Amino acid sequence: MKKILALTAALGLALGAAPAFAQTIKIGFITSYSGLNGNLGPYMERGMRLYLKEHQKELPPGVNIEFLIRDDTGPNPDKAKQLAQELIVRDKVNLLAGVIFTPNAMAMAPLATEAKVPFVIMNAGTAVITTRSPYIARLSFTLWQSCYPLGQWAAKRFKRAYTMVSDFGPGHDCEDAFVRASKEAGGEVAGTVRVPLVNPDFIPYMQRVKDAKPDALMVFIPAGKTATAVLKAFGDLGLAKSGVKLIGPGDVTTDEELENMGEAALGVLTVHHYSAAATRPANQAFVAAWKRDYGASETPNFVAVGGYDGMAAIMYAIKEQKGKLDPDRTMELLKNFKDPNSPRGPISVDPATRDIVQNEYLREVRRVGGKLANVEIETVGTAVKDPWKELNKK
Repeated sequence: MKKILALTAALGLALGAAPAFAQTIKIGFITSYSGLNGNLGPYMERGMRLYLKEHQKELPPGVNIEFLIRDDTGPNPDKAKQLAQELIVRDKVNLLAGVIFTPNAMAMAPLATEAKVPFVIMNAGTAVITTRSPYIARLSFTLWQSCYPLGQWAAKRFKRAYTMVSDFGPGHDCEDAFVRASKEAGGEVAGTVRVPLVNPDFIPYMQRVKDAKPDALMVFIPAGKTATAVLKAFGDLGLAKSGVKLIGPGDVTTDEELENMGEAALGVLTVHHYSAAATRPANQAFVAAWKRDYGASETPNFVAVGGYDGMAAIMYAIKEQKGKLDPDRTMELLKNFKDPNSPRGPISVDPATRDIVQNEYLREVRRVGGKLANVEIETVGTAVKDPWKELNKK
């Protein structure tokens, strides 16, 4: 009997020293693997998985992370809403994350509010998104963050500028931001045009620009193959030879597409929060890890960094709560997340708006080591909050 009691006591101590149970954190990850810009979803997922791989050992004892991956098929708000609802109701996810396109994020926002499920945006960049739910935190960017300082800079460099943007939320934001900043700084806007989001023929729009004879053309379109089509149309109509400088936010010369763009991309000037060619040690380490895991010829882009930093914020919330997530506590932690050493430079989340705060860099496409790269020339904005929210404070 004494031996049995001793054995029971020893077993009790052993059990007490181990985690009481394994805790699985379910993350419902919705992004685009097909349809318009379906090539961008894998970049986001790879960035997210890379961060987890590098920091897996930091998880609290007994805590595991499970990704429930879903394809929203591009800009498809009905599909995104359906997927989010299934993940919340059927799969009981702890968090939602991802999303390339603004309409999809907007459709998902009410569900996050109703179910009190924190939603980490890793790309969608329309300024208003975070106002649609108190359970949204954005770790990517807003178009106002790049297009407003771009307008300020362009007004000092070019007398007359023309804008061409995709006809949906982020495009409207970029146009509004650029035009407002340019006019405030004394610049002249020669004209504006909005093009269809899906399958646009850029030649007629480029001809309008050429006829207006501006000094610069500011373009925003979703990053990826569409950007390459813009560069081709710009080159085919000879706008550069006629003296028009192509400028824009970073989407127009997204890193992974530069080699496909060819000579037409050389000299294009953009304002953006990330470049794979940046010489910051944290970025060089990130790019090296990316190539190690995904192939020497692979290049991360800003969508990859959105996934990487978004996962960093999620991991922070998990660690601080030792794996036992409360949605309101999670949002408090996300609202106060900071990383002084992100691949893009120091970042934080503005507690008042739940939007990212980050630097913005002026970049030029140049040849570096025989390959095209977005070379950061200068920092045009330090710790930039979303200008739209700053300008529309009540």
